[in-house]
Amino acid sequence: MKRIPVKMVRKDLLDIPEYSLPTGFRIRLFEKGDEQNWAKVEASVNEFKNEKDALDHFLKEFGPYINEMSMRCVFIENKNGEVIGTTTAWYGDLNNDGEIWGRIHWVGVAPAYQGSKLSKPLLSAAMNILTNYHSKAYLTSQTTSYKAINMYLNYGFEPLITGPSCYEAWTLLENSLNRKILK
Repeated sequence: MKRIPVKMVRKDLLDIPEYSLPTGFRIRLFEKGDEQNWAKVEASVNEFKNEKDALDHFLKEFGPYINEMSMRCVFIENKNGEVIGTTTAWYGDLNNDGEIWGRIHWVGVAPAYQGSKLSKPLLSAAMNILTNYHSKAYLTSQTTSYKAINMYLNYGFEPLITGPSCYEAWTLLENSLNRKILK
């Protein structure tokens, strides 16, 4: 499938779907020193070519905000205490107009654990954190992450159409998901 960036918005943070973690897993917040855990997960899902690049990115993007990360970054651990998933309930200026939105940012579950029913509890945890700080949220993704996009749609996120290329992306996604998305 062609990889095209997409943006999605959720205009309110009411009625967040709730999902329980399977037995043997737990969700916890970021602690100082977890930078490498974040980098390991994000490199494992091919967001970066290696852990060093992921760690460099983490330090650039989040390094100045480590204290905020301890309130906004979520990890899933397996029964051995290994971090195997992460996402961040971050924020950003979606429209470059000075209005700050909540942002679901850097969602990743290690490949060995994908399909283990971890993504929904992870997303629910991050969305619940967002409700403490924001009234609406957005995220960015790409057409190749169609399974994640399907989950985001089920969580109430909608396509943000900002130009003609968006229609190509969402048409591809409708075909991949066999689901009507655009209204």
